[in-house]
Amino acid sequence: MASAYALAHLKSTIPLAVLLTLISCLILNRTHLLKVAAVVLTIFSAALTWNVYLINAGIWTYPPQAITGARLMGIPVAELFVFFVQTYITSLIYIFCNITVVHAKYLKTQWNPPTWIRQTKLAVQVYLAALTVLSARALHRGDRSGYMSSIITWIAPIALSIWTVAGRFILSLPGSGTVVPILISTAYQLLFDGLESGKGTWTIGNESKLRLYLFGSLEIEDAYFFLCTNMLVVFGLAAVDQYLAVIDAFPHLFPEAPTVPTLRMLLKVFFTGTKEYDTERIQGIWEADDRLRAKSRSFHLASFAFSGRMRIDLILLYSFCRMADDLIDNATSEEEIKSWSSKLIRYFDLFYDGNDVHRREVDWVKVNRLVDTEFPASARSALRFLPTRILPGRPFYGLIEGFRMDAQFNIAQKDDPSARFPIKDEAALWKYSNCVAGTIGQLCNALIVHHCRYAPPNHIQYQLGLTAMSMGIALQLVNIARDIPTDAKMGRVYLPTTWLRDRGLTPEDIIKHPDGETIRQLRQRVLNTAFTIYGEMRPVMEHLPNEARGPMILVVESYMEIGRVLRESYGWTMEQGKATVPARRRLMMAVKTLLSS
Repeated sequence: MASAYALAHLKSTIPLAVLLTLISCLILNRTHLLKVAAVVLTIFSAALTWNVYLINAGIWTYPPQAITGARLMGIPVAELFVFFVQTYITSLIYIFCNITVVHAKYLKTQWNPPTWIRQTKLAVQVYLAALTVLSARALHRGDRSGYMSSIITWIAPIALSIWTVAGRFILSLPGSGTVVPILISTAYQLLFDGLESGKGTWTIGNESKLRLYLFGSLEIEDAYFFLCTNMLVVFGLAAVDQYLAVIDAFPHLFPEAPTVPTLRMLLKVFFTGTKEYDTERIQGIWEADDRLRAKSRSFHLASFAFSGRMRIDLILLYSFCRMADDLIDNATSEEEIKSWSSKLIRYFDLFYDGNDVHRREVDWVKVNRLVDTEFPASARSALRFLPTRILPGRPFYGLIEGFRMDAQFNIAQKDDPSARFPIKDEAALWKYSNCVAGTIGQLCNALIVHHCRYAPPNHIQYQLGLTAMSMGIALQLVNIARDIPTDAKMGRVYLPTTWLRDRGLTPEDIIKHPDGETIRQLRQRVLNTAFTIYGEMRPVMEHLPNEARGPMILVVESYMEIGRVLRESYGWTMEQGKATVPARRRLMMAVKTLLSS
């Protein structure tokens, strides 16, 4: 039995740690790794001191027949490994559970939080402080609560310090990102600990334990220990995420937000008062993320792979595009289309000189006046927090032109009924796709270049710019192929009129009968064009910087997978009138893409 403790890890903790590592490697970045390393080192250092006390006080012992190998300060290395592997496992579960969370938007509770958050934070602080004092006294008495008191005396002060710094933020986070990782990790570790403690791998002195058991042989103290340490790990990681969120969310405090923040930045966050936070920007990020969830499942999935300020800026960019599209798309007259288009152009003219050059000084008084007086309240945050300072201007003007073409479908043309179908030929299809999607590809590429501080050779830079625009067109073509029935219900036909005429059809025919063999053939023609572009441009994406390569390829593959499903004669379903990729297939595609990139 000399190796019983080591075998316990080989059977239980190490397999789970390896499995979680293989899963998490798809999404882990340098910030994640540093975060995990910092928490593991902190918990390990604190646990080393605590274990020395337990052994010297005779509270915790290890039967000689169960222990083998080296010791550190009298503690078996296998025992210290528990703290390492437990913290590591819980950290990875936390990261995986928080993959969908945009932490920056939860900073809204830092300044003038809801009453329940303020009161709950204070109550927990008082509870932890009282618990520290009471457990220290009980530990001094040396009664049967000795082990439980030692756990509380060790953990409560650390938990109090973390809660004081990040309690409001932790309370505001969704339970799926905090409570769930605590429960999952604790449940697994209780199962492991219950099995091994019953075999005598480690023991607690009878005079120092309450003699209460779970699952037959599991000491109640051990259960409490795992629950509290997992809470400590999760709360510590959440506190780090709060600091990172401040850096990512506020350009006015941190003009540059590197992939891995410096210690100086973290210290600046600590000494920055919440009154300096831009609460309007936080609300804007919140609204933008909600738009993303509601409007685009594919982009929402792909956005998980991005991190830091680049993710926030991409969400803000998408929010603007959806908002502007809705403003013009919902217009009911030519005059209203021209009015919204004019207002958007006036907005961009305050930042750009009509091309790609930024004006040196932006008159924010004029910007805010225009936004507040000419746009509805629901659109203002999308305009105010669009990252214009790092984006070129020309694609935005093209985007507005594309929205105008979209809105043309809604306008009745008495003199020329055919004018309500602006996609008259293949050239118009290319122009439209470039305006509404090629431009967004260019804007995304500009964000990547800026945030990754990427300066490739000129020929690579040109190829990436061309690829970004072309991939945008390819993705739009997939959207058009997918949405033929949905668009027809709205009175829209994006298939070129010349294509229809060649088959003896008119746009009105498609609106009346948006299915059938002819429609399937036209859909395949659109998809073949999209996949031709994709095949030519996909290799160039390998030149993207490491931080953005996987996420951007995932964005492309998420849309192209819809195209692959549509090209098949089976396996696709309709949801709210649109073809969708089955969840399992979508997940497998994401895993394959991230592994290969």
